[in-house]
Parts: sequence; structure tokens; C-alpha cells
Amino acid sequence: MNHLEARIPWDELLQEAFKKIRISFLPLMNPVGMFRFRRANGNGVDLMRNAPIQSASASFGVGGQAFSPALPWYRGNPTLTHEGMEAEAKALIDWVLEETSRSSCVLALDLHSGFGSQDQLWFPYAKSKEPFERIHQVHALWQLLDRVMPNHVYRFEPQAKHYTTHGDLWDYLVEKIAPERNFLPLTLEMGSWNWVRKNPLQLFSLLGPFNPVKPHRMKRAMRRHLPLLDFLIHSTASHAVWTGADRESHRNAAFQKWPSIGSSS
Repeated sequence: MNHLEARIPWDELLQEAFKKIRISFLPLMNPVGMFRFRRANGNGVDLMRNAPIQSASASFGVGGQAFSPALPWYRGNPTLTHEGMEAEAKALIDWVLEETSRSSCVLALDLHSGFGSQDQLWFPYAKSKEPFERIHQVHALWQLLDRVMPNHVYRFEPQAKHYTTHGDLWDYLVEKIAPERNFLPLTLEMGSWNWVRKNPLQLFSLLGPFNPVKPHRMKRAMRRHLPLLDFLIHSTASHAVWTGADRESHRNAAFQKWPSIGSSS
């Protein structure tokens, strides 16, 4: 946000881009959890497991559970509808639905830390390894990223390759939003295991083990992803390049690139 604010007054190319696009920020989704230094919200619910989406094969533990808020990854009441979800999750969903209702393309980037030693870009589904409707667009966007930034650091993969979950908010949204709205959510999973490996004492930090508590690592994390964010801005402004990609050829190429998602509809 600060980066864009500093550029807008003088960057004429960025000014032109903002005639075509809109960038919305949600810096913090779980203020109570942040205040209490924990993952769950004030009701003990893991917000990223709270949507009314059921996985047929959720990974044990991390996939979400409905037994007790005293245990990790508690998803709340799995039978709840959109209106009965946690307030924070419902606010995010309402916000995204509003954005997609007035846009021809929406690309969401969800920033996470806490999994793996390499920066990863994950796309739906989280509930299963089946391909979702716009897999051809994902492949076209990955191909564009690889051409524009051939030395990028990101592993671009379906989330379900690593684990499957109940109640993923992005799964819920990609199924709720019509395909013609060209909605694509990506999750940036930062390789935060490296931070712990280099600084084991971080495991005892009040901020939690998966935050770059060392000042130089915070600076590195803050600047590392600026090229990616710039790419996403430009690729959204010119989204027809990848949203209009040939469905069959990119779909088939996606199954070869990511064989874990299979080739069934």
C-alpha cells in the first residue's frame, strides 16, 4: 500500500493503469486473533475452515474439525449457510461478491505465512484434487508469469497437492461466482519455515513461529514480492491475455503441468 501511494503522484504508467483497474486491500481479517496471538478468532473458529464446504477427503488435523474450539483448526458449525458464518468470514465473502459484481475480472491474492521453505502460489481447490472451472486461465497466467519473470522464486501449484481442507473460503467463492466474472483467487504461502530454521528461538516468540520477527527478514519479506505484485497489477489490467486463453489447449496443458489434479471434470 505504501509502495503504491508513493508511486501514484508521479508514475504516469501507474496512473494510466488505475483508469482500468481498482486495487482493494484488507490488511487484517482476524483482529481478535491478532490481538490474542492465535490463529482462531474470538469464538475459537479457524476462519479459513469456516465456509459451508465439505471435503470428501480432508487431511487429518489440518483439514479442519468440528469437535471443539479447544482443538486446532476448529471450523465451527459445518452446516452453516453463508449468513450463519463467522462475522469476519462473512465480511470477506460479502466484500468479494461486491467486487466481482462490478468487475469483468477479479484477481485476489491472499497473503499467508506458515507452510514450507519456499514461496508458493496456490490456486483452488483446497477441498479436493479435482480441477475447477477456470483451470485453463490458471495455466495461462502461470505461463505468462514464467515468461515475464523467468527467474521468479515461486512454486505455482494447486493447494490440494499439499493438503485438503473443509470450509475453504476461496473454494466457496469460486463456486458461488459465475465463471464469466473471471474470478481467480491465489494464496501466497511464504516460505516461513526458513525463518524458523535460521532462528529456532523464534518458536518461542509471542508473534508466533511463522512471522519474520528479525528486522532484516521483515524487510526482505516486504520487498521480495513487489515484482509479483506489479506483475499481477499489469496482468489484471490486461486480463484478456490470460482470461481469454484457449480453453482446451490450456486445460490439457494444465493436467500435464499439475498431474496431481487429474483430468476429470
